[in-house]
Amino acid sequence: MADNMYEMGEQPDFDFSDKSIRRGFIRKVYAVLTCQLIVTFGIIAVFVLVPEVNDYAYHHSELFWSAFGISIALILILGCCSGFRRKTPFNYIALILFTLCEGYLLGCVAATYSASEVLVAIGITIVVSVGLTIFAFQTKWDFTLKGGLLFVLLLVLITFGIIAGIMNDKVVNIVYASLGALLFSFYLVFDTQLMLGGNHKLAISPEEYIFAALNLYLDVVNLFLYILALVGRD
Repeated sequence: MADNMYEMGEQPDFDFSDKSIRRGFIRKVYAVLTCQLIVTFGIIAVFVLVPEVNDYAYHHSELFWSAFGISIALILILGCCSGFRRKTPFNYIALILFTLCEGYLLGCVAATYSASEVLVAIGITIVVSVGLTIFAFQTKWDFTLKGGLLFVLLLVLITFGIIAGIMNDKVVNIVYASLGALLFSFYLVFDTQLMLGGNHKLAISPEEYIFAALNLYLDVVNLFLYILALVGRD
């Protein structure tokens, strides 16, 4: 974490306070993120709208677990190996492969819901994500100081999720999904402000556009999953 994040009072290799560098960095991050989301939601649409694809995935569970294993491996590589994720084209290849695996996993999950539920969840996710992004750009509150608190809350959410899975109670599942959506809404604001820099205490280095896009992508897809769980709770 130390090699891709710094306090704004420090001077990294790039002068992140320079507006042109910041704008270029933000444009690159959102370009990558937009491509990731288009591919992901496109794959989800195929799973939901083409029964044959869903049926094939259902009868070949080895593909699901293979995609899951590859996703875990790639997120560890992209998250922990700063030298790798800064090296083109290997960083793009890894990110594309990760996005395809995530799209497959999300498609398998979304296929258990109706097309209307998935569509509503996507719509809500887009509205919430755009709204939170605008809020992160405009607010004077500095969420970059809350990273430790968010991590603790994430651990609590994971523990609660295990309990909810064991209890398998409708009300408990609704509460769990609501808390998950709320937490990743905060994470979206947090990661957006890390990318923005400016007057915030912490910021991501302009070299880390892959890392920034990956963080935002994970925030959005997790938000989508929890919203989908709420929309399709019946």
